[in-house]
Amino acid sequence: MNKPEAVAEAVVEDVPEKDLRSSEYYFNRELSHLQFNYRVLQQARDDNHPLLNRMLFCCIFSSNMDEFFEIRVAGLRQQLKYGRENVGPDGKSPEQLLNEISEIAHRYVEEQYRILNDVLFPALKQELIHFVRRRDWSPAQAAWVAQYFEDEIMPVVNPIGLDPSHPMPRLVNKSLNFIVELEGKDAFGRETGMAIVPAPRSLPRLVRMPDEVCEGGDHLVFLSSMIHAHADELFPGMEIKGCYQFRLTRNADLELEDDLEDLASALRGELLSRRFGDGVRLEVADNCPMPLVEFLLSQFGLTERELFWAHGPVNLARLMALNKLIKRPDLEYPVISPAVPKSLRGKDNLFTAIRQKDVLLLHPYESFTPVIDLLRQAAKDPHVLAIRQTLYRSGADSELVEALADAARRGKEVTAVIELRARFDEAENLELASRLQEAGVIVVYGVVGHKTHAKMIMIVRREEGRLKRYVHLGTGNYHAGNARLYTDYSFMTCDDALGDDVNKIFQQLTGMGKALKIKKLLHAPFTLHKRILEMIDRERSHAETGNNGHIVVKVNSLTEPEVIRALYRASQAGVRIDLIVRGICCLRPGVPGLSSNIRVRSIIGRFLEHSRVYYFANNGDDEVYCASADWMERNLINRIETAFPVQDTRLKRRLRRDLELQLKDNAQAWELQPDGDYLPCHPAPGEERMASQVAFLQRLAGSG
Repeated sequence: MNKPEAVAEAVVEDVPEKDLRSSEYYFNRELSHLQFNYRVLQQARDDNHPLLNRMLFCCIFSSNMDEFFEIRVAGLRQQLKYGRENVGPDGKSPEQLLNEISEIAHRYVEEQYRILNDVLFPALKQELIHFVRRRDWSPAQAAWVAQYFEDEIMPVVNPIGLDPSHPMPRLVNKSLNFIVELEGKDAFGRETGMAIVPAPRSLPRLVRMPDEVCEGGDHLVFLSSMIHAHADELFPGMEIKGCYQFRLTRNADLELEDDLEDLASALRGELLSRRFGDGVRLEVADNCPMPLVEFLLSQFGLTERELFWAHGPVNLARLMALNKLIKRPDLEYPVISPAVPKSLRGKDNLFTAIRQKDVLLLHPYESFTPVIDLLRQAAKDPHVLAIRQTLYRSGADSELVEALADAARRGKEVTAVIELRARFDEAENLELASRLQEAGVIVVYGVVGHKTHAKMIMIVRREEGRLKRYVHLGTGNYHAGNARLYTDYSFMTCDDALGDDVNKIFQQLTGMGKALKIKKLLHAPFTLHKRILEMIDRERSHAETGNNGHIVVKVNSLTEPEVIRALYRASQAGVRIDLIVRGICCLRPGVPGLSSNIRVRSIIGRFLEHSRVYYFANNGDDEVYCASADWMERNLINRIETAFPVQDTRLKRRLRRDLELQLKDNAQAWELQPDGDYLPCHPAPGEERMASQVAFLQRLAGSG
């Protein structure tokens, strides 16, 4: 790979030996995760993004933080609750981490509301997009709200007075609620002073007012504002002293035993409990009196460490609906037309095209349609005998799923390995499994204790009297929606060795037996981790013998301690190491005598960087792998994953060029510093601005 100009020559330093296990050389996983969320939030400030997309980034930050508390913070609290404290390579205890997370998260959330109130709302108002507050309603708007409340809200809202026979209800995870302070007695002579009003989950949180009651532009009103304005109608004869929004975030992680007899049944039971797990965070309107806040905290077993004041609407993630409520294409990214490679254009038979040469696609710049078409053609092709596919996230109504069902109905042997435990897609995957089974597909739930995260399709076709395997291997999920938003590689080939490898992995997933010998693929939990360590060590050996060692890795997260230590050793030997890590990174770069030759960057842009690519220079005989696996313990040790070699010289060159482009990004990249901070990259004086995602659009989709 050509050395990017920004990367200095690797050096071998003569320094005292360092303890590579020392906690000072590792960043904490949870704190690094928070920093990724912060980089997403900063996109809401970046006017290189269209305005509505900036608003979307603000909402995505909320959604990311929700999951962070539901899973990561909940896990730390569980460790304390059950006395199972785990201390990672960074040496931080769960209690220490919870305190640091609280301090950082509070700071980030306060900044989010400043961006929303001081930047985004004013900018939207300039574009005649108004979020109309109660105090600003015109008489016509107030009348419309009153009618909407009577017709749409009143019939479904269910206020709950709090008294000895009506204790605090079990509120659903992340639901919007109101605590109402009352004065007076009701029809039964009760004088409780408080009530809870859960906002109906069936109703939208944001409603567009009709044009006839507004003047110019789009006018939107929050459901919370309408409930505030008419709360007195929910408690006739009582005086409303105050009505305040709040939202409780609960532990949403699922705990399943490894020795389950029926995974699907157990999962259905756990999904019901997810909605009512232990509280982990309380968000409250910033004008709520402290006595009411203390009451809520005591009800949910939380402290002020878990209390977050909302300086605006609670649950900003629901503002994602804005883009659907208004039609302002001038304030959004233009719709792209993903390209189809020349080798596939106008080809009625994809099997013929794949036999001619391997196909590598980079989504979303290149179309996901050929993957769907491959399955569709396989379903209808009389020469196809069998289809096998893994499904992690796909969507129950996807075209891929329909193609599998169609193939089964046509009498082909179809097997789907469905991972039921894909987080937050469990219910959809249960529905997907039922639908495929009804069509005659053999459905397997993978291996208990090891999530099936590999992305594989195998099609068995009879050609000229023999059976030939066609395979698709990917870095991302079989989800057409994700393929428009995530960057991922798809690889299609009929290479006999790779086909045999994929077949053996499917045998292991659906049957039982010892691990089978795999020729080309790297396969977690068996060979992937070990082989990565060997390839890193091989670069170190090349550098120690005076040759140039170079590693470029693109993953979503890097946390695995053994891999980090191997990278440190390689850096000490003089190997140049470029890491493109979108999210969590526990490795500390730029430490003299340890990681001076390691640079880490994160690219945040319009599309979610999701592809995994491993490049090893190998003294001129370079090896390049694309993979489903990040460099994390769970991926390398506890999951079913694949990394597939790209051996075609033309495609290897293309992957190297793609990596070089991202290493030169000076507009959407952030550089990780030795102290743990990320600094945004900017063009040097006289240097042209280069955003890698824009460059890919121009190169592959023909649109920047």
